Amino acid sequence: MKKLTIIQIFKSIDTRNLQNFFSFSVLILLILATAFSLNTDPALAQESANLNSFNPQAILKDALHWIDSLGAVGAIAFIGLYVIATVAFFPGSILTLGSGVIFGAVWGSLYVFIGATLGATAAFLVGRYLARSWVAQKIADNKKFAAIDQAVSKEGLKIVLLTRLSPIFPFNLLNYAFGITGVSLPDYFIGSLGMIPGTIMYVYIGSLAGNLAMIGTEAQPSNPTLQWAIRIFGLIATVTVTVYVTQIARKALEEEL
Repeated sequence: MKKLTIIQIFKSIDTRNLQNFFSFSVLILLILATAFSLNTDPALAQESANLNSFNPQAILKDALHWIDSLGAVGAIAFIGLYVIATVAFFPGSILTLGSGVIFGAVWGSLYVFIGATLGATAAFLVGRYLARSWVAQKIADNKKFAAIDQAVSKEGLKIVLLTRLSPIFPFNLLNYAFGITGVSLPDYFIGSLGMIPGTIMYVYIGSLAGNLAMIGTEAQPSNPTLQWAIRIFGLIATVTVTVYVTQIARKALEEEL
């Protein structure tokens, strides 16, 4: 009963209102981006200005350093940055790994999931209402997406969930591509839960990298051997579960397509 109510709400919103809503959202994202550029360390800004070419990786790394210096506000800034990066086709892997270094495995996974879900939803709305023709041209010759497009008309939520669990299509482009299919926004949003296993794995790897950097410093734990035994066991378990789930999802997706 609750699901029907949510779907009815989304259906009651006309295209013009959604376009106005998304235009407002884009404006907010631009404001966040401007605020970031104004608060970035001058030395980092000067270094970026001296670059001869556009380098998304360097920009994201500088952004992570800036976020790390913000303290409690860093979580909000990180989520906003992840949304912008997803919509702008920036590589999310750098941010995902970096969140593990800055926030740790648990909070980092949560912040990445929120940012990725909001960013994916924003890209979905762009693909559906603002850039439909451009997206259609980009995926016109892709046979995999043609199969997904046919399957999603029958079982939208299931297909979205499986593609998130088993990424056979580039994440950023897939967000836009789903916008021109018949999948509903609620089903697409709920399907984002499929990103959880991969998110946890990459954030956990990032947190281990951060722990490695503390070796030999005052922040090193009092019993490093035990701590690292637990971390390595956790990494093996996380990777094993993620790979297992991905394989199951890939087989199920192949059957559907």
